[in-house]
Amino acid sequence: MTPDPTPSVAGPPDPAAPGRPDVVVGLVAAPGAALDVADELAADLAGGLRERHPEVAWDVRVVEDGLVQPPADDAEIVAAARARLLAEGWDLAVCITDLPLSVDRRTVVAHASPVHGVAVLSLPALGAVGRRRRALQTSVGLVGALLGDDGEGDPAALRRRVRELATDPADDDGGVRFAARVLTGNLRLLVGMVRANRPWRLTIQLSRALTAAVAAGVFALVTADIWRLADRFGLLRLSAVGLGSVVAICATLVVGAELWERARSRRVRKQVALFNLATVATVVIGVLTLYAALFALALAGALLLVPSGLFAEGLGHRASLVDYLELAWLTSSLATVGGALGAGLESDEAVRGAAYTHRPDAGG
Repeated sequence: MTPDPTPSVAGPPDPAAPGRPDVVVGLVAAPGAALDVADELAADLAGGLRERHPEVAWDVRVVEDGLVQPPADDAEIVAAARARLLAEGWDLAVCITDLPLSVDRRTVVAHASPVHGVAVLSLPALGAVGRRRRALQTSVGLVGALLGDDGEGDPAALRRRVRELATDPADDDGGVRFAARVLTGNLRLLVGMVRANRPWRLTIQLSRALTAAVAAGVFALVTADIWRLADRFGLLRLSAVGLGSVVAICATLVVGAELWERARSRRVRKQVALFNLATVATVVIGVLTLYAALFALALAGALLLVPSGLFAEGLGHRASLVDYLELAWLTSSLATVGGALGAGLESDEAVRGAAYTHRPDAGG
């Protein structure tokens, strides 16, 4: 399945949508059977989406593109589809592939990644009977998942999100002002995107960053100079070191792995802004989770491994619980800096795989 940059073929326009903003959905299909299904599906998918969200016009465009060279997993397919989405200026993308998808060795029909605005539908998992009907139902559900429609939200809020997605941003919007408007208008969707990423699992999956953090923490914990620094730093300096360590590892992950996207056209500015906001929120929450875990481990280690008499001798005064808390605070900050150094050794693929989780949308 080799990439084939065949020009997009627009699906039939919505005849009842003059003057209405439109949402462009790219239907990316691998050559062969997947493309045949996409061609059959385009009109029905536009009609199904129109029934659910008549407030906008739906433009479904079929593109023949293999995207990846097999063997490939869903993360690679999503990344390739995301690149095509940005290049074409689509709002959302659904990729129909002839590769099987699995999660924890369980075959699934489809994955949706709301952060990327991309869903993947596995043709082999649809079976041989009623394939077109199942493909349509699943595709409509996937687009709903990309929009943040989990079946439990406010329909009016969902309609507002759909209209926002369809409306081109103004040219004169400043960067900060534009990002703030995207954030306030899509807060619930953003929360869902971040939750789908499972940010609390971020650093656990980055073995080098975690190893470096633990090693730095152990070194700091048994060093008498660190004890004295923690005792004399005070609240302001401890806070500054802690904040600096969190910023350092967040910047290393986002910048080093090139997680920050730039909009290639005005149409995708809103989607790219949402992606970047979700990325930063995911990384920050993940790093704060790591920081909290390191603090708890450092405090337990200090209480167990640093005798109060030896600690008092190193400090030059009687050791109290506050002294142990200050030591744990500085130790967790230094350990986080060590984690930043370890994160710099992680491959871009490892960081992206840890930062983004593609949700299985239908079982097979």
